[in-house]
Formats: sequence, C-alpha cells, structure tokens
Amino acid sequence: MTDSYDLVPGVPQPLNEVVTRIVAPNGGLMTGAGTNTYLVGGDELIVIDPGPDEEAHVAAIMDAGRGRIRWILCTHTHTDHSPAAATLERLTGAPIAAMTAPVTDHDAKWTWTGCWLTETSISCGGVSIQAVHTPGHASNHLCFLLDRNRMLFTGDHIMQGSTVVIWPPDGDMRAYIESLRHLLELDIKVLAPGHGHLIEEPYVEFDRLIRHRLRREDKVRQAVFHAGSGATLQIATAICV
Repeated sequence: MTDSYDLVPGVPQPLNEVVTRIVAPNGGLMTGAGTNTYLVGGDELIVIDPGPDEEAHVAAIMDAGRGRIRWILCTHTHTDHSPAAATLERLTGAPIAAMTAPVTDHDAKWTWTGCWLTETSISCGGVSIQAVHTPGHASNHLCFLLDRNRMLFTGDHIMQGSTVVIWPPDGDMRAYIESLRHLLELDIKVLAPGHGHLIEEPYVEFDRLIRHRLRREDKVRQAVFHAGSGATLQIATAICV
C-alpha cells in the first residue's frame, strides 16, 4: 500500500477503498505536517481523530463526509486530536466514542454524549473497527484496528518520522513498551499514524521502537551510575540528550 501523497492540509486523500485521510492545519514542531483525521467506511462513515476545532478543518471533514458521518472516534483526548469531536457531534448528530479524559494541561476540556470505550468494536458502513487500549503516551490512548485490511490507526502511540513524547505523570514509559509488545501479538498489515505517512512494515516498526526506548533507558541508567551518588534523573537525562 503506497502512500505517495504530500501531506497538504484540507485535501481529502484516499488511501484505499474505505479510508480517506485529511490533514489538519496545525502543523508544527510537535505535530509534524498536522494531525491526520481519517474517514473510514462507505455509505456510512466513522471519523477517527477529528483533530483541532478549526473551522477550515471541520469544513473539510464535513464536505468529505457528505452527510454520511455516523461515529466519531478519538484515539485520545489531547488537544491536537480531539476538540473538533464536539463540533462534529453537534453538526452531524454522530456519537463520540473515546476513553475518559485524564485531567492534564494537554487534554481537551469538553464533554460529549457518546460512549466510553475500552476494548470493544464498532461496525458501520460495511467495516468493523476494534479498539485496542495502548496506554503509554496517554493513559486513555486507544489504537483502532480495521478488520477489512488490518490497518491500525495508531494516533500518537506511533507516528511516522519521529518518536512520541512520554510525558509523566499521565504518560508512562513502562506502559508504552508493554503496549508495543501487545501489538506484536495482533494481525496488522499497515499503520496509519496520527502524524505523517503510512508505515508499511508494522512489526519492524514495533521492534525498532522497543529497542530504541530500551537503549535510552540503559543510557540513563549508565549515566546515573557513572555520575555517582549526587546524580539525579534530571542530570542523567541531560547527559543522555
């Protein structure tokens, strides 16, 4: 599955017969080209990660949806992935499904009338999507696995071209690595990340990320050891950067 598109905000990009990507106009240091919003299905659609509540982005989703939006799913509730959900819910009447938002400075402060997801599935428009709990980047992070072609929508669990921030206390490195190991057990063909292009060798990517994080952990451990009794994690981390 070749992803040859430029990541241009606001332009619907069909990735296969049931998945279209729209990049949000919120590109930057932490978001790359912008947050990827996905429309999944056929006669009826599921929106995954509606992104920031920016008028142009919502208009692009609504135009591509053409009255077919039936569900709105959020991989997590960080402000670059979820705020437009409330607006789409109001405009379409589609319910929102996500996990309960933790109280942090980087989670959206809004409520919805939909359901709280754990590991369940939603069927719509001739496709079925399985929610997979993948804590680490955020405690309420979900990935969504599409039954049709085993595409995994990874949100911020995995992004193309970079590694994700694990920001305590809600972010948890041990949980992140265990979530990556859990994905190794699933049947997955391609990754559709929350930022960047498709990743076509998922198990190679899982293994690369696990090894990268464990190497960094060992680097911090060695820095603490060699710095002596006066070392702190802050000093060790600075040494390892």
